[in-house]
Amino acid sequence: MFHGIYAISDTRLTPYHALKDMLKQAIRGGITLFQLRDKNTPDSTLAPLCLPLMDLCHLHQIPFILNDRIELAISLQTQGLHIGKKQDNTPYNLDELRQIRTKFQGILGISCYGDLTLAKNAKLIGADYIAFGSCFKSTTKPSAKTIPLDIFTQAKPLNIPMCAIGGIQKDNIAQLKNAQMAACISSIWQNDIPSNVKELLKNFKQG
Repeated sequence: MFHGIYAISDTRLTPYHALKDMLKQAIRGGITLFQLRDKNTPDSTLAPLCLPLMDLCHLHQIPFILNDRIELAISLQTQGLHIGKKQDNTPYNLDELRQIRTKFQGILGISCYGDLTLAKNAKLIGADYIAFGSCFKSTTKPSAKTIPLDIFTQAKPLNIPMCAIGGIQKDNIAQLKNAQMAACISSIWQNDIPSNVKELLKNFKQG
């Protein structure tokens, strides 16, 4: 489950009226996980938009991961939840992570940026995977700091699945040694989606 190409939606590149069809194409290409990432839509509006995507993922045995919406993930019983920083832009502390893990029993992924301490905390509370990034300059998050790629080697002893994120394209994905998953946004959703996924996956396996 925690390997391969991890597709993340983007409200600009994957508008909701087209997202279900685009997701079908990404699944056909061979993605392993899908994350719905929407920082602005209210929970009450987002909830009904999630349901057909959840059904599609369930049909194809692809985990549906909701980004940052803790209470919504609990109420919808999504298969997964991915969390980054709090609304004040600070990381969750260990106690807060434990509370989230207690409330949400599904797949839990945690963004650790380039911080091994955050990764260790994620492991301590029983997260299912961690994410490090930005690995390369990102068009989705232009202000994100890039991290040394040897963070994946440093974190390997934690024995937890690791996801690389940030600026990942077909021409740099092979550099991601020791990462089990590569989270991609712009490199998936433009032009020929199935071919994009297949090429990313082929190059990732060569890393």
